Amino acid sequence: MLKQTPRSLRLFILSSAVFLTVLDIFIVNGALPVIKSGVGGSDADAQLVIVLYVLGYAIFLITGGRLGDYYGKKRMFIWAMLAFVITSAGCGVANTAWQLNAARFLQGISAACLIPQSISFIQHLFPEHDERTKAFAIYGSIGGAASVIGQFLGGLLPDQSVIIEGWRLIFLINVPIGIVSAILAFSYMPRDRGTVSGKIDRSGIILLTCALISLIYPLVSGVENNWPMWSFLMLGLAVMLLAVFWFVQKKKLIGGRQPLIDMRLFGFRDFNIGLAAVLFYFMVQDSYFLINVFLFQSGFGFTASHTGILFVYQGIGFVVASVFATVLIPKFGKKMLQAGVVVMISGLSGHILCLDSPAVPAGVFKVVLFVYGLGCGTVLPSLLSLALKSIPAEFAGVASGMYATFQQTAIALGVGVTGGIFFDHLGNGDSAERYLSAYRYATLVNIGFLILVAIFLYLLPEQRKKRAAN
Repeated sequence: MLKQTPRSLRLFILSSAVFLTVLDIFIVNGALPVIKSGVGGSDADAQLVIVLYVLGYAIFLITGGRLGDYYGKKRMFIWAMLAFVITSAGCGVANTAWQLNAARFLQGISAACLIPQSISFIQHLFPEHDERTKAFAIYGSIGGAASVIGQFLGGLLPDQSVIIEGWRLIFLINVPIGIVSAILAFSYMPRDRGTVSGKIDRSGIILLTCALISLIYPLVSGVENNWPMWSFLMLGLAVMLLAVFWFVQKKKLIGGRQPLIDMRLFGFRDFNIGLAAVLFYFMVQDSYFLINVFLFQSGFGFTASHTGILFVYQGIGFVVASVFATVLIPKFGKKMLQAGVVVMISGLSGHILCLDSPAVPAGVFKVVLFVYGLGCGTVLPSLLSLALKSIPAEFAGVASGMYATFQQTAIALGVGVTGGIFFDHLGNGDSAERYLSAYRYATLVNIGFLILVAIFLYLLPEQRKKRAAN
């Protein structure tokens, strides 16, 4: 039965991982006030609903990728999906802020074990370059769509309180989807064995975990506390721990021991450049939603549902562009992505020029969000394939973990940098004019990040397939 299973079905099963994990990053944004009230939490507790999920997700991604290398991708995918279901249910039935945030951290860890398996599985199922590019484009499109759907559902579900409190549905919606995905994976995904033998690098896991906690936590929480001294001390500690980790990993590789990260991975130039493009892209992608939600709801007085509906137009643009990008990117390569970045910059410029008042006609909101979505849909689906295009199969697990770690770290950076600029310029003001001024400064910073993305895409080597043909 497995031999006759269409690869499209397997890709659909694997894509359920990115759909659920990305959905859970964005779905809480519009519902935080309701969640805070539902568990009787403080403002800090509400912030931790986002922070702890991102921390658990980013910190354990590389470890999750290595676990798949040791124990097999299918086994880890199924167990991680079931863990995601259980922790989602834990979030949905939580009665206190402590219970909710503990479950959110564990939910992030399960997501970190899930995503690397799906990415490395795609690399094995689609060995040909063009097929792999299309597969990653579809995978990326589903992840991008999940971010928009999450924004919409985050505004819609809290108002649905027929049987249970509506905010609980934000987490419980994962349960049936995850169970079906685990069953399909067990039935239709090919069996595989671990590709790495020996002991897991436990000391490397501990060292990297401490380093990433020291890096990510102050980036996410420092801005909320006006960058106290402890945040700078933690960042300095992170730099030292990462330097020690790098040295120890290289020493283990030279000594013939199995490191957590094979440093030979960074010998692939396009992988390094691709990671840089990923970093700056996701700093924009995620902070964009943050500052727009605050502008629309707090600055313009829109409801959560109204804001969610507006983001649907961004999602429509994303889906339309991603459909065409899936077909055109194998033919035009990175030129399509460069064009997409130009469209994104144009879209953000349109946001600054056109969204200057809550009285702006609704059609203008829809058009500028749609244009921005077109750019995102052109770029995002193929960033993953560009970053991993030259990586041999034996590096698939750790490379996918590195990619996802950069992606999640970028979320923290985007919230910390762009969000920090937004709130710093906002100050204590609550007028629409103050929100607009802060929004323009923050959006200009995001435009600068997109220019960096365009530069890194320009530096990416052309496809090896074309060079070989000449």
